[in-house]
Amino acid sequence: MSGHTRTLADTLLFLRSLLRDPSRVGAVAPSGRALANLITADFSISDTPIIELGPGTGAFTEALIARGIPEHRLALVEADPSFARALKRRFPRARVLAMDATNLERVAGLFEEPAGTIISGLPLLSMPNPTVAAILEGAFQHLRPGGALYQFTYVPRCPVPWPVMYRMELEARRVGCAWANLPPAFVYRLRRVSSEWPRLA
Repeated sequence: MSGHTRTLADTLLFLRSLLRDPSRVGAVAPSGRALANLITADFSISDTPIIELGPGTGAFTEALIARGIPEHRLALVEADPSFARALKRRFPRARVLAMDATNLERVAGLFEEPAGTIISGLPLLSMPNPTVAAILEGAFQHLRPGGALYQFTYVPRCPVPWPVMYRMELEARRVGCAWANLPPAFVYRLRRVSSEWPRLA
């Protein structure tokens, strides 16, 4: 399949999923190349294995593979059934989990060792605080000490609510903005301040 044909197919798949469940998709268009390049810019084989939350049509997944990340070192967590089926066809050596990211805490090790990096394309701003907390708690459970979670958002502030940041002892730093994306998107890197998992009240 040519690049143009694949882009058209991705757009049609995205629009069908958007019409079926706008709240789950949480975007107005598939992530573009500028955003994919920004959010994966610093990744190398040393950051593997990598978990991707809400990969959608696989724009970030393709960018990771283009940077030399082996496909079999990727775990793709996608709740939308149509996206999950398409991801399995396009990336047969990746581990595709057709599930809601809020259930990550119940999943045993996705790989033989903890992930070095997590990428999230989930629409956190449209979710209630408990849902965001459940996603992040499960995600960081699979992340090795010193690892980071990269999250993009369409507003110029961290999309994780401050109470969740404080409770989980997280710090956020803006990596940059993909102005050429539609719409422009900001990327944040989240890390644990403490090396130990915080006790939750």
